[in-house]
Amino acid sequence: MEDSQLDSSYPLVTPVLLLPFSRPDTVRRVFEVVRAVKPRQLYIAADGPRIEEPDDEDKCQAARQIVTNVDWDCEVKTLFRKENLGPRMAVSTAVDWFFENVSQGIILEDDCLPDPTFFRFCQELLNKYRDDQRIMAISGDNFQLGRSVTEYSYYFSRFNHCWGWASWRRAWHYYDRDMKQWPSTRDSRYLYDFLSNKRVARYWGRRFETVYRGKIDTWDYQWTFACWLQGGLTIVPKVNLVTNIGFGRKSAHTRGRSLVADLKSEAVSFPLTHPPVVFRNAAADDFEEKTLFGSVPVYKKVVNKLYDLLNG
Repeated sequence: MEDSQLDSSYPLVTPVLLLPFSRPDTVRRVFEVVRAVKPRQLYIAADGPRIEEPDDEDKCQAARQIVTNVDWDCEVKTLFRKENLGPRMAVSTAVDWFFENVSQGIILEDDCLPDPTFFRFCQELLNKYRDDQRIMAISGDNFQLGRSVTEYSYYFSRFNHCWGWASWRRAWHYYDRDMKQWPSTRDSRYLYDFLSNKRVARYWGRRFETVYRGKIDTWDYQWTFACWLQGGLTIVPKVNLVTNIGFGRKSAHTRGRSLVADLKSEAVSFPLTHPPVVFRNAAADDFEEKTLFGSVPVYKKVVNKLYDLLNG
């Protein structure tokens, strides 16, 4: 066995939450990896079909059939919604349900295709940092676009990307889908002190305001906000461990083109090498801020508009 693989000598005892919806094509690929690593506990939560999408009922049913075809020794629990709640409520209440039942676990949406080593990576670090209040999450995503930013197996970041992630009940406890603390945080100009420059602070401030006002049906900005209010860090792997295969017009939020669309994933090597101290990697975060978080260039707006027109 290569040291980067997970097999029977290193069982996946960490619970996994899988979130299928209406894309059997993508969830089939994700589930193939889940089946390969054979978690002992699998939680499956699925939102209900959308009334305005006539094909949803059949597609949702097909996706559920795929992920319930568990042919290994595994405890399976399901939360299948009859009605559509939308991403904000469906995902956040699913994670609520998950952490009501487990103290730590791994979360995958139906378009997040992980390398098999992602699971062992999460399991080892969930155990290592279980009681470290400074760490809020473990991500499978590395958005350094091929840059090497650490000599160790992972680094610490303020950005908690969630295309395949893991966390603890003690961290999710701070999540608030309504962002009730946003008005006071906004008025205190906390983001301008917390983030490295005004442009990035304005970027996140606009997004938090939009989510707070209910103009985006999403759950993940609230998680970022909760982590930042706690001054929490996220563990980021040295290499990208998860590919988002869900970009396109059928996706709720990942439409158009992106620097991180279909970003190649690769295996992380074991044994993991650990940073000697828990310090944020400022250089890595600065790179993400410059490349991903800021005003959308005019050319990108045009490209995304053309993409929507051609694929609408």
